[in-house]
Amino acid sequence: MEVGLTEFVRIADESSVGESRRTAVALGRRLGFDETRVGELALLATEASRNVLLHGGGGQIIVVGTLDGDQPLARILAIDSGPGIADVTRAMDDGYSTGGTMGAGLGAMKRIATRFELFTGAAGTIVMMEIGSNPAKCGLPIAGIVVPYPGEQVCGDGWACECFADRILVLLTDGLGHGWGASEAAQEAIGTFRRHTDKSPAAVLGFVHDALRKTRGAVAAVAEIRPGEGKLVYAGVGNISAVLIQGSGSRSLMSHNGTLGTAVPRIQELQFDWPAKGILVLHSDGVQTRWDLASYAGLGTRHPAVIAAALLRDFRRERDDASVVVIKGL
Repeated sequence: MEVGLTEFVRIADESSVGESRRTAVALGRRLGFDETRVGELALLATEASRNVLLHGGGGQIIVVGTLDGDQPLARILAIDSGPGIADVTRAMDDGYSTGGTMGAGLGAMKRIATRFELFTGAAGTIVMMEIGSNPAKCGLPIAGIVVPYPGEQVCGDGWACECFADRILVLLTDGLGHGWGASEAAQEAIGTFRRHTDKSPAAVLGFVHDALRKTRGAVAAVAEIRPGEGKLVYAGVGNISAVLIQGSGSRSLMSHNGTLGTAVPRIQELQFDWPAKGILVLHSDGVQTRWDLASYAGLGTRHPAVIAAALLRDFRRERDDASVVVIKGL
């Protein structure tokens, strides 16, 4: 379960490398890691940030903490829009460095990390590293990324998921505007969602609508996936985008106009077949809608966090909070 421990660091100069390291250390301690694990997290964040700065010309580091009971997991996403890695095999060799980094190399970083994925191409490079173990209760891989409006300390977008034996329920919400008021609305929506996960998507949004009357309001969508039945149920209010991808084809899932907490003319559930190898992408209007996953060779086979990072990197609107949630079928 995501617990709101998400930190975003823009990598633009050497000082931001230090900020990235300090951010990773602080998050590791909040998760309860011992000093050995905190040190590993610091090393990964430092080396990844320097790679982003020196080889990618700058970019971003996103650190996400996940806690399920006493099982903590920290995930680092290093994202750049540089020229990509021409020779991945050589770059994975120990000690290989072309830009004056520590020379620990991607290979050493891979050995330190509990999980490591690299996705590179002409649009840039994304490296995902995880420290810790967090056995997923969900039968499907799920990941989300939220980043605030540039300069804000809080984010008005938010997401949550709850997993059960036969179903998975996911919420993505976007508080109106940005800053503290938007964040307050988003957190109220998440709290209400968590109290009503036994309900259907439309019913959950009804409860969220009532709860948000004391806030500035928000838009939101709820998806329920029943893998065993091959069924997806979706309900959305406002400009949350949802796309279901199967093979080379995709379809957009419709959300109705309105603002939860203010005016909701209609909340309607839509039912779809859930394909065994399907991918569901939800995102706020802080991300443009003109993306096409098929244009990224091999991206659909990667971890949901890597998919979300690529879409955020290439299609984020800088004038708003932004969020992407990706759920993959098996």
